[in-house]
Amino acid sequence: MKKIIILLTLFTFTIQAQIKVGDTIPAFTLLDTNDNKVYSDTFKQKIILVDFWASWCAPCRVGNKKLVTLFETIDKNKIEIIGISLDTDKSKWIKAIEKDKIKFTQLIDPKGFDAKTAIQFGVEALPSKFLFNDKGILIAINPTDEEIINYFKK
Repeated sequence: MKKIIILLTLFTFTIQAQIKVGDTIPAFTLLDTNDNKVYSDTFKQKIILVDFWASWCAPCRVGNKKLVTLFETIDKNKIEIIGISLDTDKSKWIKAIEKDKIKFTQLIDPKGFDAKTAIQFGVEALPSKFLFNDKGILIAINPTDEEIINYFKK
């Protein structure tokens, strides 16, 4: 009986931890490349694309190139792209940012898939993207590049 209760408790936590369309952006505080604390509420009243990635993830690195190109075309007063790395090695993360020429906000939560933000967002694979409107409401999970571009054009 104790095993069943423990399993039900774990399952309930997992369901609550994963955000879904219509939820607000979870509160988080992470470090940027200069070890400055960045708070999620810093980006209020902007459309936000949160991109979870890691330096060792080949599809993430391809996605970075697309996001770098997209970042050059967006209105930075209205739209924010936030990369959250799940790298456990900060130096590899920094090297990947430099190599990929990323200029948009980069944060790290260095505990891999056990990272608090990965759990809050329900990240189970990389890359994972979450698109929030300017009111901080989640409108898409893993939107296609075309969906992101179309929403940014609105």
